[in-house]
Amino acid sequence: MHEVALSMQLARIVTKAAENRKVLVVRLEIGALRQVVPATLAHAWRFVVKDTNLGESRLDVEWKPVVLQCPAGHVTEMPEQWGFDCATCGEPAKVVGGEEFRVLDIELGRTRERA
Repeated sequence: MHEVALSMQLARIVTKAAENRKVLVVRLEIGALRQVVPATLAHAWRFVVKDTNLGESRLDVEWKPVVLQCPAGHVTEMPEQWGFDCATCGEPAKVVGGEEFRVLDIELGRTRERA
């Protein structure tokens, strides 16, 4: 369950970027090859950010498929049964998408007052 470790690292990055402002939404792009389980990531996020300035935030994830490109230039999404051959010509293909894990943007609220 690497989603907890991912959530912890993500929380550190977002906290630094937020500069003590309340975080409302964290928008992410995650590729299928990262093998992140959506429900597990959401649960891990809620656990990690509890009682922080991220505590009321939610994750908004754009899930990216695995994309392959063969030497002939054909670009296709990887079919349900994983294989690394081009669906068009059958030649071995390389992965050109689906390994993403990045923060697209952070929606912030007002600056939190210090007590």
